[in-house]
Amino acid sequence: MNYSEQSRKNGLQLIYAAEKGDIETVKSLLENGAYIHAQDTEGRCAITAAAYKNRLDVIDLLIAAGADVNMKDNTLQSAYLISTSEDYTELLKKTLGAGADVHSTDSYNGTGLIRAADRGHVEVIRELLKTDIRVNHINKLGWTALLEAIILGDGGKRHTEVVRMLTNAGADVNLPDKDGVTPLAHAESKNYTEIIKLLQH
Repeated sequence: MNYSEQSRKNGLQLIYAAEKGDIETVKSLLENGAYIHAQDTEGRCAITAAAYKNRLDVIDLLIAAGADVNMKDNTLQSAYLISTSEDYTELLKKTLGAGADVHSTDSYNGTGLIRAADRGHVEVIRELLKTDIRVNHINKLGWTALLEAIILGDGGKRHTEVVRMLTNAGADVNLPDKDGVTPLAHAESKNYTEIIKLLQH
């Protein structure tokens, strides 16, 4: 087995160690030249595997070793995108600090902002709105982050706060979905009183 083959084999071991949070094995493998961007059959590299489990200490090591926070697996998930959907705010901060591409999208052509909006992840959105992420980006469903927060949200405190944050950040309240239904019309159909007030403000 030549060096590159050994490095790739160690890279696969690195993925599994990262997923388990086995920091000592991760350190050892990195010191022995494991290929940090090796991918398993699911397309996951070490940092993606660690991100799914929110292994922050492992993430720190991998980033320091040059891991790519934008590298995607077979389902088009990256360490950065995982942080936005799973409400991993500290992971998000680490990926942003490591050069996360906030314009990258998932399999629905959804940005991190859209992913966080439909789930009501207030703190993640707060961080994302500090970047130049596009507030009015439209995904494959024909929805913006604002529309997702209303259509897929529950109209409760968190989703209402998301709507407030998005509108304050310049979300277009008049931009309809692909069927021509506006955010306000969606909110009215669900009787989301507080969100209706924000949209009419």
